[in-house]
Amino acid sequence: MAERPEDLNLPNAVITRIIKEALPDGVNVSKEARRAISQAASVFVLYATSCANNFAMKAKRKTLNAGDVLAAMEEMEFERFLEPLKEALEVYKKGQKGKKEVSEQKRKDKEKKNDSENDKSREEEEEEEDRMEEEPEAENEAEEEEVEN
Repeated sequence: MAERPEDLNLPNAVITRIIKEALPDGVNVSKEARRAISQAASVFVLYATSCANNFAMKAKRKTLNAGDVLAAMEEMEFERFLEPLKEALEVYKKGQKGKKEVSEQKRKDKEKKNDSENDKSREEEEEEEDRMEEEPEAENEAEEEEVEN
């Protein structure tokens, strides 16, 4: 468990992308500044997680949820970020629901395909059995004709 900012190293590529998206084009950021922002982000993540964990513990839960994070943001006096965070959370939930529905539909389609293939296999097996039963009858009839002749 990361308890110090040094223990938590956010990926440099992620930090760089966030910085580039936050700044206008043409603004350069030194390695030292990127490192400082990375450390600040680590401190923020640790602090927000600790505050959210306190809310979960008060509710006698071991799992942090979105409500805990929102309450932590308010406690940390980041109220101005609550609405954008709630909106982002709604977008995420809708995306997850959409993914779940797509996944469920794929599963149903696969089951239908398997059922269809199983039906075809059963039909083929039954046809094969019918042919196998017909062949001995045809052979017996041919033998009977030979015996009669």
